[in-house]
Amino acid sequence: MNLVINGDAETGPGGSAEPVGSVTGWNVREGAPALIAYSNGGGYPTPADPGPPARGSRFFSGGNSPRTALVQDIALPEQGTTGRRAVDAGRVRYTLAGWLGGYAAQEDGARLSVEFRDAKGTPVALSVLGPVTAAERQSRTGLVERTASATVPPGARSARLLLVFTRSGGGTSNDGYADAISLTLTAPGGRK
Repeated sequence: MNLVINGDAETGPGGSAEPVGSVTGWNVREGAPALIAYSNGGGYPTPADPGPPARGSRFFSGGNSPRTALVQDIALPEQGTTGRRAVDAGRVRYTLAGWLGGYAAQEDGARLSVEFRDAKGTPVALSVLGPVTAAERQSRTGLVERTASATVPPGARSARLLLVFTRSGGGTSNDGYADAISLTLTAPGGRK
């Protein structure tokens, strides 16, 4: 089960290249993101460009800000096969995944990270995905899947997702893109 709320940019305001003030499930910490429809055109990713195979109708972008940051705090399960006992015994694995990308040969990009924290909020582990470079996209507009998997650190009680879009070149658009963001936990034997 994906623990991320609105990891696909489908819920809440948006649909155009205009920045929004709030994003369902996320706290806007810096800048103003845009939740752009794949049907928007205008040089933005379209359904024909590289991206998630089961994509919805929208994706995240950095809007017009030089740097845009979204945060989501997730409480880890207390019970069950991926609950606290299993975490503390080192028996739970996580997979962080997201489709990250940008525009043509520009180096604007998106970075996704998860920081696991203990009961006091102290960071105990970090995984970072991206940004995907223009060379990795073969200078094409689109999104490329990135994943990281490891054992959830014993003592972890929450996970903080940070999605950062950075404008590296000229222009007014922050053309870092992201979609299909997920954080899943798996117990021994592949149970979720």
